[in-house]
Amino acid sequence: MRYDDSPPPPESAASVSPDPPWYARRSTLAVAVAALAPTALAGWVLTQVLTGSGPGGQPPQPKALPASHTAGAGAGDAKSSTTTPSPAASASASASAPAAPAAPAKGPLAGRTVVIDPGHNTGNFKHTSEIDRQVDIGTNRKECDTTGTTTNSGYMEAEFTLDVSRRTRTLLESKGAKVVFTHDADRPWGPCIDERARIGNEANADAVVSVHADGVSAGNRGFHIILPATVKGGAADTSKIVGPSRDLGERIAGNFARSTGSAPANYLGSGTGLVVRDDLGGLNLSTRPKVFIECGNMRDAKDAAQLTSPQWRQKAAEGITNGIVGFLGG
Repeated sequence: MRYDDSPPPPESAASVSPDPPWYARRSTLAVAVAALAPTALAGWVLTQVLTGSGPGGQPPQPKALPASHTAGAGAGDAKSSTTTPSPAASASASASAPAAPAAPAKGPLAGRTVVIDPGHNTGNFKHTSEIDRQVDIGTNRKECDTTGTTTNSGYMEAEFTLDVSRRTRTLLESKGAKVVFTHDADRPWGPCIDERARIGNEANADAVVSVHADGVSAGNRGFHIILPATVKGGAADTSKIVGPSRDLGERIAGNFARSTGSAPANYLGSGTGLVVRDDLGGLNLSTRPKVFIECGNMRDAKDAAQLTSPQWRQKAAEGITNGIVGFLGG
């Protein structure tokens, strides 16, 4: 319906055309939209790339590269990644990284094993019932261990033996040796004498040295080395170690005298500093070359002054070490 009174303008035949059917109009629109869609999509993608926008209009977050991708091209490249790995990633990387192989021991004693036996234990005084227990030493039975002696001022033999043993260990390891202790103040008492021997045997030691100090009357001075006698009985058989043990003892005696300036004992050994015994379980039960060294007499004031001196104990360790090195051909 029209709302003015003027007649409608005439229509020419050329300008008049029938209206296209509804489906033709919708088809034409669909074609137009389909033609425009790729162009619009390409434009939107180009816009996102140029503006750096991500979903929701936010800039995309960079992804951290693995450490191997952020390192410099060469081993000497000083550049580092600006991306800080999380603690979990660092721990994971550390766990997966292969452990570096241990450097081979170097020195004249590389490949050799030495067992050092610090005599007694400072805790033995508090465990007299345990150390009084009898153990089999092959030829007979004997107490598990003893308390050891002290100087007149109370310096314990067990303190002395552990200190000299630790100093000796440091020197031996510096020469490439593997050093095994029978104990390192890591137990309340002992070990028993049969266990001390067993530790050396199981370590397949090239040499075993048990460190001690004597406790005889004043006026008796000097050091001595105790060598195993030939014994065979029960679990004891020293036939194979008597010879090499004597060689070890002689070498320690000579080097100990030179290093410390001490003389061989004046109360046994006929001035040689060498004594053979068959009543010590640590020697009887050993299958490896082994000696005891009594570094001096703790009950003599002059010897005690040396034994309580850190400087002298270092010299004692050097003498023992040099003797072991000579025995092992180092």
